[in-house]
Amino acid sequence: MWQMTKLTRPLISCGAIVLIAACTRVVGGTAVPAFGTPARQGVNGVKVDAILLDQSRMRAITGAGEHLTIIPSMDADYPVDINELAKSVPRTCRFVYAETAIFGSDFAEFHKTTFQDPPDEALISEAAAAYRDTATARGAFGALVSAVGDCAAASDGQPYIGQWNADADSLQVRPGGCGRDYRIVSLALLEVTFCGFPPSVSDIVMTNIAANVPG
Repeated sequence: MWQMTKLTRPLISCGAIVLIAACTRVVGGTAVPAFGTPARQGVNGVKVDAILLDQSRMRAITGAGEHLTIIPSMDADYPVDINELAKSVPRTCRFVYAETAIFGSDFAEFHKTTFQDPPDEALISEAAAAYRDTATARGAFGALVSAVGDCAAASDGQPYIGQWNADADSLQVRPGGCGRDYRIVSLALLEVTFCGFPPSVSDIVMTNIAANVPG
C-alpha cells in the first residue's frame, strides 16, 4: 500500500523526530552500557547489537568523520517516552515523542543509539527491535503505519508528518529538514531518524543495517 500527503508547513525542529538533546549544544561524556544491563543474547539468530552499525561505520557513511560522536544519554536498551512532550502533540501523533508507541512492548531485544555532529548541527540515530516472531514484528510495523496515517489526517497533525509514504515493508516520514525511516526485515523493526543530514545518508544507513539482519 502506498500513501502520501503533501507537506503544508516545514518542521525543522529536531524534537519532531525525538532527537531532543543536542539540537543546539554539544553533549560531552562517554557512552557506556546502563548499569546492570544484561548482555543481549539474540532472538532466533537476530541480535540487535550485531545489526546496528558501529561508530566508525556511521562516521564513514555520514561523512562527518571524528565530529560524529555518540550522545551518552541517548544510547538506550529500551524505548523512551518523553511524556510531557507527548502530551503536547495531537493524541494521534503521540509516537513522535513516545517510542513505545513505535516499537510496542512485545519486543524481545531493543537498542537505539543517537549520534551528534555539532559542527554541522546534525543528528542521526539508529535503532533495532527484535521480536519473537515475524507476526509480532509486522504487527508493530502495521500499528506504526496506521499511527502515521492517523496523525497526518488530523487537522493539527500534518506538521509532524510532512510528506510520507509506506509500503508492505518500509515507511518514510519527512517533516521538513528532518526525517524518519522504518523497515521491517524478518523479526526486526529498524529505525533511522535524522536532522541536518540528507535523506540519502539515512537511506544508506538503513540499507546497511538491513543487510546485517540474518536471512
